[in-house]
Amino acid sequence: MAGTGLFSEILDGEVYKYYADGEWKTSSSGKSVAIINPSTRKTQYKVQACTQEEVNSVMELSKSAQKSWAKTPLWKRAELLHKAAAILKDNKVPIAESLVKEIAKPAKDSVTEVVRSGDLISYCAEEGVRILGEGKFLLSDSFPGNERTKYCLTSKIPLGVVLAIPPFNYPVNLAVSKIAPALIAGNSLVLKPPTQGAVSCLHMVHCFHLAGFPKGLISCITGKGSEIGDFLTMHPAVNCISFTGGDTGISISKKAGMIPLQMELGGKDACIVLEDADLDLVASNIIKGGFSYSGQRCTAVKVVLVMESVADELVEKVKAKVAKLTVGPPEDNSDITAVVSESSANFIEGLVMDAKEKGATFCQEYKREGNLIWPLLLDNVRPDMRIAWEEPFGPVLPVLRINSVEEGINHCNASNFGLQGCVFTKDINKAMLISDAMETGTVQINSAPARGPDHFPFQGLKDSGIGSQGVTNSINLMTKVKTTVINLPTPSYSMGDGLIARL
Repeated sequence: MAGTGLFSEILDGEVYKYYADGEWKTSSSGKSVAIINPSTRKTQYKVQACTQEEVNSVMELSKSAQKSWAKTPLWKRAELLHKAAAILKDNKVPIAESLVKEIAKPAKDSVTEVVRSGDLISYCAEEGVRILGEGKFLLSDSFPGNERTKYCLTSKIPLGVVLAIPPFNYPVNLAVSKIAPALIAGNSLVLKPPTQGAVSCLHMVHCFHLAGFPKGLISCITGKGSEIGDFLTMHPAVNCISFTGGDTGISISKKAGMIPLQMELGGKDACIVLEDADLDLVASNIIKGGFSYSGQRCTAVKVVLVMESVADELVEKVKAKVAKLTVGPPEDNSDITAVVSESSANFIEGLVMDAKEKGATFCQEYKREGNLIWPLLLDNVRPDMRIAWEEPFGPVLPVLRINSVEEGINHCNASNFGLQGCVFTKDINKAMLISDAMETGTVQINSAPARGPDHFPFQGLKDSGIGSQGVTNSINLMTKVKTTVINLPTPSYSMGDGLIARL
């Protein structure tokens, strides 16, 4: 069970502790933050409500620990990361249980997230040793007008303190996707987990603690965003912010100052379906892409743009598959579980009611019980409906019928988002042209949008984000280039005549 056995140290009565200076601590505030189980709508867990003074303390410890960590050999950093990955995977059951209870993720998917996270840490350790163990050697005479009198040596060095803020929907995986690159690169790491998902993150952090990382190098601060959110993101000790979430990231980017930012802020991922597409393949991918984890994924299919000539057939195929989706508690591995909060459910319902008022065709009856919303396919959606543009983050999927490929591309590009998209066709030439025309960070051909495998680049355009993720890109973003130039008194050329005479 969560908070027991190996993890009993992180729990104080009913309240989970925060992590700083290599210890599990209770906040001086004497307050806690409740975590509501989305399925029961009752308090499941409580975490510490940390203060700004505690944030200051953590930042000072992080700055100090980072100086020593930067001097730790790469192989030793990698060794500790591999150890943390093994401990994490060995304890997948209690961590997965936390995911089930605090974000209503189906049990089997929760286990998958933890195992995937362990694999990501190990891959990052190996990749970091490779790319950080190499530098560049440049010669001055490759630029016009210069003799070979300068040798330039470049290497990658850490930024300092990295602030990581993952989202509720993949709190463990999207935390380690920030933690592992930061640590292998020689940075210290301050983690501010989401409220929903905080306990899963605390369990994950304990795995790093058990692996033996130095005190102060990793910290995990819990609390109310209204009290410590801006204080964290604007803190002068922070040298880099990696954030995954919603439009809060836009606010962070405006306040953060001159530090590197890695932001993934959601999407309205379009699925463009041409006449020649394999409609059975399309229908399966719409179900997988639009309804897995109840649609609460940044890379979920958020709008289907299908050619009118095949729309009726496709909608019928999708309807048949929607009817087979199971709805219920995450403990039963239901396909559709409760969305994360009542406010999320209310927002989704608002989009549905707007579509209803404006004449969308409901392929199923709209049904909601608390935070549990049954899967819903909306046909004949028009551009004047909110659901055509806004991200529901729930099990509701709009279908817009189009009369040309250009119409589909124009709708995709008119969105303020630009995370991912997909196109289904048997004509690879058309697919490549459409991919080039879509203003998104990634385009999937004949498959639903997806983040991963985790070493693939992952980025968004426009309001979908800043920078690029993926193991290699994250390591590079969390480092800076250091250059040392050796100046020679006279030009030097390998095997050059007269070299000895000049010495």
